[in-house]
Amino acid sequence: MTLRQQWLTVLAIIVALAMLLGLGVFAMRDELFPVAVGSQAPAFEARAVDGSGTVRTLADYRGKVVVLNIWATWCAPCIYEMPSFARLRKAVPDSNLGIVAVSIDELLDADSLSAFARNLGVNFDILLDSTTQVARDYQVTGYPETFVIARDGTIRKKWIGPLEWDSPANVALINGLLEKR
Repeated sequence: MTLRQQWLTVLAIIVALAMLLGLGVFAMRDELFPVAVGSQAPAFEARAVDGSGTVRTLADYRGKVVVLNIWATWCAPCIYEMPSFARLRKAVPDSNLGIVAVSIDELLDADSLSAFARNLGVNFDILLDSTTQVARDYQVTGYPETFVIARDGTIRKKWIGPLEWDSPANVALINGLLEKR
């Protein structure tokens, strides 16, 4: 084997190892890069059900504190929790607070979801992601799952299951994040 052939073999081995490493990182990305408190919130996009049909993204809420809830209409704990977001909106009327509930319903259209949310007394943004991409990007493990995202895009609280979001502790958390510049 010539010197050139040896170098080509070494190069081929290095390329193959790099490809294996890349595949391994891709396959293990959830374990290597978890969505957790202190991490950057993943970007998302979902369709508004307010009749405009616009696609909203996390960037649309830039500079705001965001309470991002991932839920579904078939989820009883999700429905139980919804009024507490409405009460949170009333308790913290600051326009720099974005409360966003992303439904992962696959069988409902935007009009049906809008009517469903209206019946719950929702006074915040409802988005629809029937592809469930938002849930995958946020590594959701149960419904409902809620993320409090600070103005700088870092996740400050992650909660699986229903919670009273208008509790004094949660209102204090939100107000504290709103005060930080």
